[in-house]
Formats: sequence, structure tokens, C-alpha cells
Amino acid sequence: MNALTRWDPFKELDELHNRLTRVLGGRTTRTNGDSKEQITVAEWEPLVDISEDDNTYLIKAELPEIHKEDVKVRLENGVLNISGERRWEKEEGNRKYHRVERAYGSFVRSFTMPDDADPDKVKAEFKDGVLRVIINKSEKAKARAIEVKVG
Repeated sequence: MNALTRWDPFKELDELHNRLTRVLGGRTTRTNGDSKEQITVAEWEPLVDISEDDNTYLIKAELPEIHKEDVKVRLENGVLNISGERRWEKEEGNRKYHRVERAYGSFVRSFTMPDDADPDKVKAEFKDGVLRVIINKSEKAKARAIEVKVG
């Protein structure tokens, strides 16, 4: 027997809005079935902090529940790429999920290297779900004082 489905005239408009929001860099939402509850749909992109001091740049990326083997860091043509995958947990016997909001799947983050970065001195460390990429600045790019002589 075929089931009847209630037609929602705004569903297509909602889907168009979500697509445009994704293209423009926002977060999408959807209703949970027939209820009015709004659920934010996460696009899987790890959050990063980028900082610098006199000698280095530091990129810290949050990668919770990701194994070191599932993360790749590549430097190519002046662009640093961090990629990886957060895998879906195996289903347990009779466990029912009421809500799944965390995003799973592959991700890629790309960063253009600063002009004063030394591409030969890049290190990556992974500990406690945080990836730390340390980029040393080149020696010739560092500021130095020049003595002025009085003649």
C-alpha cells in the first residue's frame, strides 16, 4: 500500500535557501521531520587558530575523535593543506539514535604560506585531538637592527 505524504510548499524554498547559505559560507538548518524544531546541519570543517611570534607561525586545528593515521599535512606550491576524515562510529546492537548533530566524513583546509615562511622547516604534531603545525620563519626575513655610524 502506498503512503500519502504531506506536501510542503516551502520545502523547495527551504532547500534553495540552504544551498545558497552553504555557497556563501553560512550554516544550514532544517526542520526535524514534521516538528518545528530547527537543527543546524554541520559542514565538516575543523576549527583552527593561527598565531605567530618572532620566529614561527602556529596553526592549531581541532580534530576530536580522529586518529593520527587519518590526518595528512602537505605543503605544495606555497599552500599548506590539512586533510583527513572523521569516521562514523560502528553501530551497537540495538542502540537507537535520537539525534546525530556531529559531522562525519572527509575535510580539507588550505592555507597560503606567508612570504617569510621557510618551507623546509615545517613540523606537525598531533596530541589529544589537536593538530599543531609549526612553520618557522626564514632567517633572511627576520628584522635585524643595523648600526648607524657617525662619520
